[in-house]
Amino acid sequence: MAYAVLNNVRLAGLASCVPKQSVSNLDCAPEQLSERERLVRNIGIAHRRQSVAGVCFSDLAQAAAERLIGELGWARDSIDALVVVTQSSDYPYPGTAVLMQDRLGLPHSCLAFDINLGCSGYPYGLYVVGSMLAAGKLKRALLLVGDKSTNPDSKDQGFVVLFGDAGTATALEYDEAAPAMHFDMYTDGAGYQAIYCPAGGNRMPLRPEHLVPVAGDDGIVRRPIDIVLDGPAILNFSITRIPPAVQALLERSGQPAEGIDFFFFHQANRMINETIRKKLRLPEAKVPSTLYDFGNTSSASIPVTMVARAADGLRRDGTRILMSGFGVGLSWASCVAQTQGTAVCDLVEI
Repeated sequence: MAYAVLNNVRLAGLASCVPKQSVSNLDCAPEQLSERERLVRNIGIAHRRQSVAGVCFSDLAQAAAERLIGELGWARDSIDALVVVTQSSDYPYPGTAVLMQDRLGLPHSCLAFDINLGCSGYPYGLYVVGSMLAAGKLKRALLLVGDKSTNPDSKDQGFVVLFGDAGTATALEYDEAAPAMHFDMYTDGAGYQAIYCPAGGNRMPLRPEHLVPVAGDDGIVRRPIDIVLDGPAILNFSITRIPPAVQALLERSGQPAEGIDFFFFHQANRMINETIRKKLRLPEAKVPSTLYDFGNTSSASIPVTMVARAADGLRRDGTRILMSGFGVGLSWASCVAQTQGTAVCDLVEI
């Protein structure tokens, strides 16, 4: 494991933004209702938040960041760094972080860059930003995380019932009195085809035929620019890799599971998340979920769950949390942290 400890970094605040539009997975043709009801029971996702036409991830993240900056009362020229974790950039280039520096009115002295990660992106982002702050030269930073994963053009494809849109903002600050943050991070690129998009990159440049749905080897009809999900491979990866990784981090950090107040896992689906919880023997009350109402919101799912389900607890000093993201890559990462004067904004909807 890539285990690391960061000192002098405080989790200053959180904000999450989702679209107002809620889409029901039971909104389907009558002859499909029985199958959809069974699917909802299995994956645990009844509703998802879907952006209206023209709204990008960056718009959701900007709304979250604006709310958080206002809540903290930070002067914008005091923000030294802006890191964006997304797989839903506005453009192939420049990076979204560069655009957000201007849109948020941050100074030209603010360093800004993107990280291309999905479901593991939140703990990875915390580590990257926290590492920059821990050195002591930068004092304040924003981490924007999330994706626009819904696509109305893909409404007839099976995976569409999984995903929701969200953008989040996390504020981190240099503070010599801050509790230590413990991380571990893993990668297994041999499994990249378990969750990937075949067309649209340099390996398979976009062509007109990539916009036409075709049946894949798995029998699912999709466009080559749509996501490919290998369900059995994802399930096996999640339930075999994540529990031992979480247990190892708890042991390394000296935190028994009983001492953790909340466990925030990437919201994959009910079957995966419940299997992980049971393998770790964690009580339901300590493992909040947003699957039913928001679906799988990719890298945003951890901070969305923190804001939507545990805001009051996170506003109390000394709340111990474990965050674990896992998925596309294959990539997985976890973090143990503790709140200290952490501002948690109410959920933003646009």
